[in-house]
Amino acid sequence: MPKTRKVIITSAVTGAIHTPSMSPHLPVTADEIADAAIGAARAGAAIVHMHARSPHDGRPSQDPKDFEPILAKLKANTNAVINITTGGSPHMTVEERMRPVATFAPELASLNMGSMNFGLYPMLERSDQFAHEWEREALAKSRDLVFKNTFADIETILDIGNRNDTRFEFECYDISHLNNLAHFHTRGLARGPLFVQSVFGLLGGIGGHPEDLMHMRRTADRLLGADYEWSILGAGRNQMPLATIGAAMGSHVRVGLEDSLWIGPGQLAVSNAEQVSRIRTILEALNFAIATPDEAREILDLKGANRVGF
Repeated sequence: MPKTRKVIITSAVTGAIHTPSMSPHLPVTADEIADAAIGAARAGAAIVHMHARSPHDGRPSQDPKDFEPILAKLKANTNAVINITTGGSPHMTVEERMRPVATFAPELASLNMGSMNFGLYPMLERSDQFAHEWEREALAKSRDLVFKNTFADIETILDIGNRNDTRFEFECYDISHLNNLAHFHTRGLARGPLFVQSVFGLLGGIGGHPEDLMHMRRTADRLLGADYEWSILGAGRNQMPLATIGAAMGSHVRVGLEDSLWIGPGQLAVSNAEQVSRIRTILEALNFAIATPDEAREILDLKGANRVGF
């Protein structure tokens, strides 16, 4: 009989897009973030994608001191692969965004593959009450915001990772980002197997229609050949439908409150674990096996949890 395909579930537990006032279930403190990631891992996530927030007002933080308690608790309580962001927040400088990965040398880190408009301001139409003024300001400023990821920025982050044997989750928000990734792969700076996270449905990037997903897959196949592992990230209401379509086509999947606060129409997800459990049920109904953390390490050729800097 044919071998059952292993699907890697990533859970992105808090991110920098949603603000604390948008959902009472969004983890904000270090303990909340760590507990959310541990719960997601127990539900079946092989990878947990980590951002940190300020303990004072919940704004996104790339201060390594805000990551330290999260990483310590995760290392003591789960074998999941810990994927640390270099995206941080679009409002941060690239130098700020690099600090946690340079400090902690994780197995895996995210890497945004091109500069882009990053429009979060439509969220103001759905929220008019904020506990912190920074929330409203951050959303409003995204009307005139370019998320900066130049070729020099990408080279610098790749160099940091390559020196520490950190692999990357290459976040591709549009077709141009796949071309950028192919450029760095050809130069030998982005090493295979490439872990390509196709991002759909954020204003400023490619849309959330199934045809957009098909276009991304065809382009990735043409540019990258067989030297990549594909994963699907659908923002907002696109999360479960696009993950399901992608999985049926051979992708891995990413869910989590960073990407969507919802579990159904008008229904807030109560945890990251709830979203992981939902996509796991879908994958198992499609007769796919769920990859364990160690299986994900093998698939992505990661260095192992014993070689990180935390």
